[in-house]
Amino acid sequence: MTFPELIKKVLFIEILQGLALTLKHLFTPPVTRQYPDEKRDPVPGARGLHALVRNEVTGKEKCVGCGLCAAICPAQCIHIYTSEGEDHEKIVDRYEIEVLRCVYCALCVEACPYGAVVLTDHFEYSGYSRDEFYFNKDRLLENWDKYMAGPKGKEYFEKFWGPKAADFGVTVDPRSEKKVDK
Repeated sequence: MTFPELIKKVLFIEILQGLALTLKHLFTPPVTRQYPDEKRDPVPGARGLHALVRNEVTGKEKCVGCGLCAAICPAQCIHIYTSEGEDHEKIVDRYEIEVLRCVYCALCVEACPYGAVVLTDHFEYSGYSRDEFYFNKDRLLENWDKYMAGPKGKEYFEKFWGPKAADFGVTVDPRSEKKVDK
């Protein structure tokens, strides 16, 4: 043991430094927010309440029932029930999420090739029974309408949805909706 180490042990230098830090902050005002009265602004890109994206043109959900979100979900909290409609297309009969089982990893958002599932920035929700946290398709579409519809949804997809066609050197001509290679 060296002499400086012996001095530190005998005089409790680290403990005195910790006490000095405590005394320094002891008389400053607290930074605690009084929650119901003082709410913080929503954080863009936060993982909050689930929503199914509504197509702006048709007004229906974008989900085609491929099941990729349910397959990749580590908590297995997404359940999709489909049937076959006219012209042999899939129709999503039921889309359900058990929110109490969800770990909010956003893998379902990343796995969806159509951008049909999002996690909104609304994170202040509570309930008194388990049934309130079992979201069906209608309730998920209501979440989109309530928290993400309009310019907020467009901003979400612009900032957080990727990759985009431009990332691959492909652009879309807005007049003809055709892909144009660079």
